[in-house]
Amino acid sequence: MARQFRLTLAQLNPTVGAIDANADRAREAWAEARAAGADMLALPEMFVTGYQTQDLVMKPAFAEHAMRAIEALAPECADGPAIGIGGPLREGGHLYNAWHVLEDGRVHVVLRKHMLPNDSVFDECRLYTPGDISGPYGIGPARIGTPICEDAWSEDVPEAQAESGAELLVVPNGSPYSRGRHDTRMGHMVARVVETGLPLVYLNMVGGQDDQVFDGASFVLNPGGALAVQLPPFDEAIAHVDFEDDGQGWRAVPGARAVLGDVLELDYRAMVEGTRDYLRKSGFGKVLLGLSGGVDSALVATIAADALGPSNVRCVLMPSEFTSRESLEDAAAVAENLGCPLDELAIDDARAAIADTLAPLFAGRAADVTEENIQSRLRGLMLMALSNKFGEMLLTTGNKSELAVGYATIYGDMNGGYNPIKDLYKTRVFATCRWRNAHHRPWMAAPDGAVIPERVVAKPPSAELAAGQRDEDSLPPYDTLDAILEGLVDRDAAVADLVAEGHARETVKAVERLLCTSEWKRFQSAPGTRLTRRAFWLDRRYPMVNRWRDEG
Repeated sequence: MARQFRLTLAQLNPTVGAIDANADRAREAWAEARAAGADMLALPEMFVTGYQTQDLVMKPAFAEHAMRAIEALAPECADGPAIGIGGPLREGGHLYNAWHVLEDGRVHVVLRKHMLPNDSVFDECRLYTPGDISGPYGIGPARIGTPICEDAWSEDVPEAQAESGAELLVVPNGSPYSRGRHDTRMGHMVARVVETGLPLVYLNMVGGQDDQVFDGASFVLNPGGALAVQLPPFDEAIAHVDFEDDGQGWRAVPGARAVLGDVLELDYRAMVEGTRDYLRKSGFGKVLLGLSGGVDSALVATIAADALGPSNVRCVLMPSEFTSRESLEDAAAVAENLGCPLDELAIDDARAAIADTLAPLFAGRAADVTEENIQSRLRGLMLMALSNKFGEMLLTTGNKSELAVGYATIYGDMNGGYNPIKDLYKTRVFATCRWRNAHHRPWMAAPDGAVIPERVVAKPPSAELAAGQRDEDSLPPYDTLDAILEGLVDRDAAVADLVAEGHARETVKAVERLLCTSEWKRFQSAPGTRLTRRAFWLDRRYPMVNRWRDEG
């Protein structure tokens, strides 16, 4: 008779610092695993603390709290399946990123992460000591090797575990979403399966933490690399995976294989989940934003309504003498289509009062961008006043193109606690609006249909801070601008590279100058959903004062 082994995968959403609540979630998952007759429950990397903790994990009291919570799970969950759970380990003056295996009322074995990532959003060499490569451990009839996240991205740890007797690889992860990341993960894990000849379980967490969103999409591969199980992206899921060994080694019984969706859908879902979790985990249930009638604020309103429900999204229209009738109509249409409340606060009287106050000092000087920025800052002041009075977090609405070149007013339209579209270039804003108008999913709380009018998407972008103003008066067309920014920011391309690709050198140099001189603004900008491997903040860290320019 074939040997059998049932593994329960808990693709769950922990909260950083909510150690006891995270442990409670582990208990609940364990109860489901026990009811299903599982041999083992697997939870993601650093689950008990949430991920990423950054320097918080180096605080001794925090790490010790997490270790106590794990130790308390062992006797409470003795009568049932073993548990594998991620959490810190303080030992011998060192701190480790560890996976704790609990069985029969005790900590059965602790595995320490060997390969510590130190690129992109990860600073694990700052936080942890690398552990020795751990050998396999036995649970029921199976001998399991556990490479922790980065340990499975190269062959060393999985091969060592296979050579020392592992029959099955279980890889707990805390891997945040970025565009195309699933294909990269899958490629690495297939390579590990081919190299070792073993089935592999890739278990990832879900949920938002600061700028990062963990997208789940856990999967199981059989020997040869065949996909046996695919869990959905972004959703919490508990899945019971059966393995059988008929004498030829363990193989997973094929199960459900969720459809992941295309890039536009995955990006949009990341923005919705990132917004929802940033607010929920920060203690906010309601938001507000300035709704201008433009495409950026329309998209942010839609993301927020899908994340929180339309009734929890206050839209505020703040017209001036430069606000067009079209913008007033378009903002009202967006709010009505979404079902969001809309308030109106005109800024002309306040602007006149500020102008009168400043007039003696401004005498003899022509109006310029100063007066334009006063309008934006007045709007920011009013929105922050509403946020303070009603306890609603202010969402800011600048896209990645604007933040890259500083086409935003610090302490004005940059005011806010979170920016859902911070890592979305303007051209992708247009594409995302059209995608949302054409698609609706069960995880969207706002209505179906074309909630963003086509005129909002199609009209020439304008800040409307001066008569007849258009974005292209100050910037290259967005198709050109975004192509240059994608080169400078996402690919670290040289000026000469972009010129060779067909861009005018003077345009590239102008964009590069704006990019470099706007670093100080981005340093003060709100956090926002990370969608790419070169998002502004942890992915791309540049000095604010920088006199170097690429003269190539």
